[in-house]
Amino acid sequence: MASSGDKPKNFFKKLINYRNFEYILFTLIIFFKLHFLHDNLHARYIDMSLLDDVIAIGSILLVSFWTLWLPRRGRAIALIILNVLLTGIIFSDLVYYRYFGDFITVPVLLQAGQVGELGDSIQSLIHLKDLWLVADWIIWLAIHIGLLFYRRTRARKQTSGNQPPYSQASRHGSKRNSLRLSRFVTGLGVFVLGFVITMGPIRFYAKTWAVGLFEGGWWNISLYNVTGLLGFHYYDAYRYAKEHHGDKPELSDQEKDTIREWFQKAGDERANDGTFGAYKESNVLVVQVEAFMNFMIGKEIGGQEITPNFNKLMQDSLYFSNYFHQTGQGRTSDADFSSQSSLHPLPTGSVFVRYPDHTYDTLPQILNQNGYETGAFHAYEGSFWNRINMYKAMGYDHFYSKKDFKMDESLGWSLGDKSFFRQSLVKMSEEQQPFYSFLITLSSHHPYSLPASVRQLDTGEFKDTIFGNYLESIHYADAALGELVEGMKRDGLWDNTILYVYGDHDNSIPEQADYEKFLGKPLTELDMHQIMNQVPLLVHLPDGKAAGVYDQPAGQLDMAPSLLHLLGISSKPYYMMGNNLFADGDKFVVLRSGAFTDGKLYYIPSPDNLFDNGTCYDLSSKVETDIEKCRVPHEEAKKRLQISDNLIMSNLIPELKSGAASAQ
Repeated sequence: MASSGDKPKNFFKKLINYRNFEYILFTLIIFFKLHFLHDNLHARYIDMSLLDDVIAIGSILLVSFWTLWLPRRGRAIALIILNVLLTGIIFSDLVYYRYFGDFITVPVLLQAGQVGELGDSIQSLIHLKDLWLVADWIIWLAIHIGLLFYRRTRARKQTSGNQPPYSQASRHGSKRNSLRLSRFVTGLGVFVLGFVITMGPIRFYAKTWAVGLFEGGWWNISLYNVTGLLGFHYYDAYRYAKEHHGDKPELSDQEKDTIREWFQKAGDERANDGTFGAYKESNVLVVQVEAFMNFMIGKEIGGQEITPNFNKLMQDSLYFSNYFHQTGQGRTSDADFSSQSSLHPLPTGSVFVRYPDHTYDTLPQILNQNGYETGAFHAYEGSFWNRINMYKAMGYDHFYSKKDFKMDESLGWSLGDKSFFRQSLVKMSEEQQPFYSFLITLSSHHPYSLPASVRQLDTGEFKDTIFGNYLESIHYADAALGELVEGMKRDGLWDNTILYVYGDHDNSIPEQADYEKFLGKPLTELDMHQIMNQVPLLVHLPDGKAAGVYDQPAGQLDMAPSLLHLLGISSKPYYMMGNNLFADGDKFVVLRSGAFTDGKLYYIPSPDNLFDNGTCYDLSSKVETDIEKCRVPHEEAKKRLQISDNLIMSNLIPELKSGAASAQ
């Protein structure tokens, strides 16, 4: 009779000797890691339910069922490899989400060559608690060492018996065949179970609150909320393969007519006022400032202005206080693309990388056709974001990349903004006028680690925090902007150049507590959404006219049609979706997530992308209002995003232009 102390020991022996013990342990470990990822996303609205747990377990079974067909030793090795691969995916998604607020997609992976360039930025996104993702590797190793020792000991005892060799071999052969059949049946059963408990809840979601999820261009967070992380990556890979290697879906004639009608109506509404052509043949200098956000414009810390030069420029410039970045996964490249082409970025990846060979109506191309010499300036590797190829397609005469600059002020990612501006002005002075110059800065790039020698801002209680470092980086970028303006005046460019300065995207610091501490007040969901999506826009006209603060909603898609308007070039013949900031009429701004504002209402979508689960705000009171007030503009926002996606992915602009020409 076994003693009570032997019972736990015998149970443990039976447990570790169970042939599927490693598989069960693997499933539990990966499930824990998926939960760890979810709990550390800090994404509003995302709340994991029981069905989401079921989907997560089912997806683990689907990705690993085949290991049950392997012999025990082979299965153990396969599960270790699979554990490492899945852990790598989970960890990569977690780090990527902390910076981009999104998940990695296949188009992003095609840009993986850029990851090595991120350096310190990635390091700052890795947290100590992330070690939990690899803690099981040590435990796993210890268990396998213990199992190996236990089985060898057991094998010695078995071979010490006096069973006849033939009888033993015969019995083992029969047992081996039985085990093969058992492994096959078990693996097949796990696959069926995984398929049912994964697809069942997903189909339920797709028929209830997620209707249209797999047909529309939904936000990736919405997809994640339905499929879970592993399901998201499976569907993303399927979607990419279908898009690039399958039969590409053709737009129907009705869909094309809808697009034509939308642009015809938009063109008719672009009324001209007294500013049309008022600055014909002026030079244009556009500066896209890295991670330049709106919330600290005009603010002080410790009695010191954060952006003194920008604040001074506002006195004789147009400052748009409700200007939104409209970027997606492409971040800086999206800001560039949307500003130059007046189209929305794609829901996944970067247009620069995915469709550089498609046709777009871009500002440098149009100005080049109107006698402008055009140049892009960015003191970084020309291959980053595929700029070297995309800029040729966009119509630039010159692209000055890192190789064209003297690295006499190395800061952060590359050349410091002050030297970058100084050297760029020299290159501009050599160009034929009128010129169009597009400058992209870098010094205020995440993780905002400027050397102490150039830090001039005392951030007080934020000192040595990433938020404080961000403010210091912006203060340096602002000082560089001041030197750019002085350089333009010195070189005789100030009085015949339109200066257009805007931020490209948010700073990837989503912690609400930092902003509340800085602004000295509690913030609502609406406040935070505006803070994370608004960037500054400053437009200085050669004669300094029209200066003031403009609170109309505006966005990056508005740059190209607005500058063309000032130069006397109609944007009506071109396929541009942005507003003309200098024309009368209501303005409507749509973000890539599906959020939108018309200056009166502000809509924030939920990750499930179900309209009724979003939030509609009345901007006059800044409080939530009846969701039905946002329904009509919500449909228009969806329509605009779909039209833009169709134009880009189907390379539709040449066909539309050809049809328009033949109709004349």
